[in-house]
Amino acid sequence: MPFAVYVLGLAVFAQGTSEFMLSGLVSGIAEDLQVSIPAAGLLTSAFAVGMVVGAPLMALFSRTWPRRRALLIFLTVFVAAHVVGALTPGYEVLLATRIVGALANAGFWAVALVAAVSMVEPAARARATSVVVGGVTVACVVGVPAGALLGEHLGWRSAFWAVALVSVPALLAIVTSVPDDRPRVTAPTGASVAGTGTPTVRAELRSLTGRRVLLTLLTMALVQGATFGAFSYLEPLATRVTGLGAGWVPALLALFGVGSLVGVTVSGRVADARRSAFVLAGMVSLMVGWIALALGAVSPAAVVALVFVQGMLAFGTGSAMISQVFHLAPGAPTLGGSFAAAAFNIGAAAGPWLGGLTIDAGLGFRSPVWVSAVLMGLALIVAGVIRLVRSPQFTKATVA
Repeated sequence: MPFAVYVLGLAVFAQGTSEFMLSGLVSGIAEDLQVSIPAAGLLTSAFAVGMVVGAPLMALFSRTWPRRRALLIFLTVFVAAHVVGALTPGYEVLLATRIVGALANAGFWAVALVAAVSMVEPAARARATSVVVGGVTVACVVGVPAGALLGEHLGWRSAFWAVALVSVPALLAIVTSVPDDRPRVTAPTGASVAGTGTPTVRAELRSLTGRRVLLTLLTMALVQGATFGAFSYLEPLATRVTGLGAGWVPALLALFGVGSLVGVTVSGRVADARRSAFVLAGMVSLMVGWIALALGAVSPAAVVALVFVQGMLAFGTGSAMISQVFHLAPGAPTLGGSFAAAAFNIGAAAGPWLGGLTIDAGLGFRSPVWVSAVLMGLALIVAGVIRLVRSPQFTKATVA
């Protein structure tokens, strides 16, 4: 695996830490900037929206740039946004920096995924994808708890400074390790000839709007919605249903992150051989696991075991699905990663929202886990439709 792929994973680690660390900094931000807790919570929502909108827009904006230049520009803007955020005395400026940082993060994600798979042989694309996505899982294990610890002892601004500082080595390494290739866009009439350039925007969008690709993106959003729907409410589930003490919560979050890291590592090594079977098995296992967690939430042993297993399954399956998008849409070499990143973040935003609705409705703290099980059931239905769409009988019927 090229060293540059691991460099991209390091940068994604810093960005993943920024995306999720605010859950432990909300109270400090609200007190310091004299805003309400819900207003401080909007900083997380602003980042998620910026990721969803920014992924395709930034990919379109930068599609003709050399990949090294694009990565450096996006990461530099991301660092600058965190420096400004750490210095600002006002909530409005901090909110703006979260949006700008998310747009830069989205652009980096889109280019990084494409750059990673372009630096390896086709048989190693799932492994390259897993290294990049693995940055997020390491952020869950190390970055997010460290950010919360910094916020508690040195103030929330120190966490922003830390994210900017961790990004600097990635900036320097990108300069020396990522190839300075420039995508060449072909004439507007269609896709490029192999080795002569990248397809036009119209050709890439045509590749990404095929039935199987759109259904795969929908499936990915549902899987991630299930993952983050349950993960976001793990603390009240563990403390109010399972009966674990508050001191267990950081350990459970770290355990979920360790499972995630194991999942992307395994996925990267085995998913390339039988990607579709791997994804289907992971989805079925995830649904069974969420049901088991909802039913067994009163058992500490069951919760501890299932938190690890579900983290492993969720991120292992998710990273394999990202590589599946590139496999299904080879005609979208510059926009494929952005659509995958957008689907990932749509699920990350929708899952917690749906889980919160069930809690507000008085259905208890197990209800988000049941929502996750339902979302996985819907994902399996969509996966069944995908298999139907690719069947020869369906193709013949459509043509007829």
